[in-house]
Amino acid sequence: MGRVIAVANQKGGVGKTTTAINLSAALAEAGKKVLTIDLDPQGNTSSGLGIDKNSLRSTVYELMIGQATLYESIQRNVLENLSVLPSNVELAGAEIELIGFEEKEFILKNYVDIIRNDYDFIIIDCPPSLNTLTVNAMTTADTVIVPIQCEYYALEGLSQLIHTINLVKKRLNPNLEIEGVVFTMYDARTNLSLQVVENVKENLNQNIYKSIIPRNVRLAEAPSHGVPITEYDPRSTGAEGYRSLAQEVIERGNK
Repeated sequence: MGRVIAVANQKGGVGKTTTAINLSAALAEAGKKVLTIDLDPQGNTSSGLGIDKNSLRSTVYELMIGQATLYESIQRNVLENLSVLPSNVELAGAEIELIGFEEKEFILKNYVDIIRNDYDFIIIDCPPSLNTLTVNAMTTADTVIVPIQCEYYALEGLSQLIHTINLVKKRLNPNLEIEGVVFTMYDARTNLSLQVVENVKENLNQNIYKSIIPRNVRLAEAPSHGVPITEYDPRSTGAEGYRSLAQEVIERGNK
């Protein structure tokens, strides 16, 4: 049975989508069968994996409101071992469309349960807000990965996210756990990055990944070419960082 991991942080610009794209690609490169679900209306995970999000007939939006099937919505083998359930700006209307739906918090889970055994990993990129879509991701997921940018306000908003995860766990998904925190945009040249890492380790009673994702120009360039860093620049420090994270995720699942 596949592991379902939501990548979430309601604070924007922390490397959430970059992590969803490149963790998915690194897991696929390691021979794991992966489905990436883009649950962010910006659709950046979809375009970052080479999908023309504006020409799609069926996305996660059509699936969730019952106008398309899983078969119609999933883009298969976008990369070797990697399929994508894409999104675009249409998904922004889901919040209103889903009013009145019975058990609207479980719509995504009900679909994912059908195909869960087809994949080793299902990675969900959450929107940068705590709304119905994020709750759907968390009722579907086994665990949540929280990317944290190495900057002064790193811990801001994190307590709110942890509160939301605990609330979902209490009321909707008793099996939900925080998979771990991953540091992104780490700059070894600054004392600040080091201080942030130490500060979070001291103040956060959570699993923290040893893999730290560096601030890397090639990592920032890759999405505009529609490919993950493992293909755009396989030898870059960014690619190595996400390969290392993928191995930790695999090993944690084997325990």
